[in-house]
Amino acid sequence: MMTQQTIDKLHDMKLTAMADAFAEQMGKPDLGELSFEDRLAMLVDRQWTFKEDRRMTRLLRTAKLRDSACIENVDFKTPRALDKSLVVRLAGSDWIKRAQNVIILGPTGVGKTYLACAIANSACRNGFAVMYKRAPRLYQEVAVARADGSYPKLMNRLSKIKILVIDDFCISPMTDPERRDLLEVLEDRQSISSTIIATQVPVENWIAHIGDPTLADAILDRLIHNAHRINLKGESMRKIRSSLTKSDKSGR
Repeated sequence: MMTQQTIDKLHDMKLTAMADAFAEQMGKPDLGELSFEDRLAMLVDRQWTFKEDRRMTRLLRTAKLRDSACIENVDFKTPRALDKSLVVRLAGSDWIKRAQNVIILGPTGVGKTYLACAIANSACRNGFAVMYKRAPRLYQEVAVARADGSYPKLMNRLSKIKILVIDDFCISPMTDPERRDLLEVLEDRQSISSTIIATQVPVENWIAHIGDPTLADAILDRLIHNAHRINLKGESMRKIRSSLTKSDKSGR
């Protein structure tokens, strides 16, 4: 009777995983040989793991990463000038705690988006809030927020996201409102949060794409000076994999 009351109380306190683990323990008489401390530790571990799993699931859902990518599946074998030691370091959280940035450069199809999402995935698994946005969509959302009065709310949200992934950066010349809005976003995040940029445009060409030299200089100042750079090279990964698939089929 007391056992069921205890289980009910654990459920009432929203300690569901601990309640389930306790019920399982009661169904395994051999666990009685363990000390009270060991059995309690097992219950606490179950609840802690449950909460961490839920938190990671929530962070990944909120991040809305474009690719279901993870560091463990990054292709280091295909030649594309990818520094494995740097990627492994970025899978940790030191650069995030230092509010540093990551800039991933390279031609179309070389795997910039996948790598950005893989690094962001690791950040989620380390407990950090992430948001993925393609640059055109980010500018559009900011413009809409400015028009409907939700601009302060959106800017506040963007400032609090620990890692903001901006994909397809400088994919097209920026308008004056876009570069001013981007500068506001980066200004609010400077020295507090990290930004991951993925782009096929070399850094030396960013000023031309941003348009206004003064605003471009301010934007670059907030992005590149404390950034880890990854310069990917080589052919499109999609093209390479397509060729391998055709080769496998022809060899059958």
